[in-house]
Amino acid sequence: MAKQNTPNPKSKNIEETLWQSCDKLRGSVEPSEYKHVVLGLIFLKFASDKFEERKAELIAEGKVKYVEMKEFYNMKNVFFLEEISRWSFISKNAKQNDIALKIDTALHTIEKDNPALKGALPDNYFSRLGLDRTKLASLIDKVNEINTLEDEEQDIVGRVYEYFLRKFAIKEGKGKGEFYTPKTIVNLIAELIEPYKGIIYDPACGSGGMFVQSIKFIENHQGNKQEVSIYGQEYTKTTYKLAKMNLAIRGISANLGEKDADTFANDQHKDLKADFIMANPPFNQKDWRAENELLDDPRWRGYDVPPKSNANYGWILNMVSKLSENGVAGFILANGALSGGGEEYKIRRKLIENNLVEAIIIIPRNTFYTTDISVTLWILNKNKKERTTEINGKQKSYRNREKEILFMDLRRWGSEYEKKFVELTTDDIEKVAENYHNWQQTDYKTTYKDIPEFCKSASFKDMEDNDFSLVPSKYIEFVDGDSGIDFDTEMKRIQKEFKVLIKEEKQSQEQIVNAFKTLGYEL
Repeated sequence: MAKQNTPNPKSKNIEETLWQSCDKLRGSVEPSEYKHVVLGLIFLKFASDKFEERKAELIAEGKVKYVEMKEFYNMKNVFFLEEISRWSFISKNAKQNDIALKIDTALHTIEKDNPALKGALPDNYFSRLGLDRTKLASLIDKVNEINTLEDEEQDIVGRVYEYFLRKFAIKEGKGKGEFYTPKTIVNLIAELIEPYKGIIYDPACGSGGMFVQSIKFIENHQGNKQEVSIYGQEYTKTTYKLAKMNLAIRGISANLGEKDADTFANDQHKDLKADFIMANPPFNQKDWRAENELLDDPRWRGYDVPPKSNANYGWILNMVSKLSENGVAGFILANGALSGGGEEYKIRRKLIENNLVEAIIIIPRNTFYTTDISVTLWILNKNKKERTTEINGKQKSYRNREKEILFMDLRRWGSEYEKKFVELTTDDIEKVAENYHNWQQTDYKTTYKDIPEFCKSASFKDMEDNDFSLVPSKYIEFVDGDSGIDFDTEMKRIQKEFKVLIKEEKQSQEQIVNAFKTLGYEL
């Protein structure tokens, strides 16, 4: 059962203050737009603070003559800023009528002077929006209060950035906010596939959260982030820019392709072979290819038929085609991909017969902001054979798991927050990762066991008997035949949703009655 998670108000003070200021933009700009306003200003403040810090270092070292030379900033991974791009200039002119133009000019100049930011920053964005000047000035004043260099790890901006992406995803609701994957899910994927060294790829990278958490994973485990290369692709232009900005804030180099592009129609990394793939592609994506397009795409090679219905299996085969000989992929899909007939059945069966599917993990419902259903984490592994390999400087011995798949069900796990969402705790993630790695190891008989209502190591015979379904409840034992869904919890969830629907319906009826009343007609 999900536990209530009490937030730490102290750690969210800056973020919440900014959120409240941002919310004041309501009426001046569409809610779907103002994430770009806020995050653009946060980037500008952060880049400026880093510039001023480096400038002070140069002066302290007696190198005053070099303070306006970009090379002396770039060598320390600091963006060079001309006078008109510095936060001091923006802040000083915040109440001017042309402040939106000044911000656009600042962002354009930063991008021009720093090739690493090519295509990352908003282009004439603030001028085109026609923002209320006083509200924009108020927001600038709030951003001005942030000391982006407050802690040694300089993560204050990353924290604000992450908080805003999450809040915007929640605010935009179902069917939107696809650019954001909850941090705890990304952490879980990283702990399972352990992306310490090699090429990391995300074919639907959104705002770059998978990459950010991968680097944090490496740092938290004392690995070397210089030993990974990052590749990604994103279809939506504004989200593509968000990703580049997000990575730039953290000093993470990445190849996101020459431009924003559709992964299926315009693959930006055709010849890539990745050691690790982490992804949260759009769920049940329709109209992803025309009837006669992509029929002979090399990504479907070896699977007899191309994916036909929604894009779920298109994403799977895209990732399979990108894996190196020892590559591992961890990605999220809607539960519908676990079963079903037609082309999906044929592809799923072939994936199992080819020993590619390593683990299937059901994630708690209400984990994502875009859907309230539970979804599935898939782990694919190109090499499930017995072998010994080095992981972060340590030798690990893996047993042969070619005719086995590990199933786990986490629907009753997690902790509640924001009243209606659930997230896996650090303890949850550690337990799941430990269970998975124990199952992989040569001494698994002493460290792993099947646990009712949690996990089951299924044989190929088990899968044959279940007609190659990957639905965990067909393999995991449930007490008294229970499928793992608590009736009381489920009814309370439905009850809560219907209360909201009834309230909204009542408000709509009142609005209609009042509208007619205003016109002189009683209903």
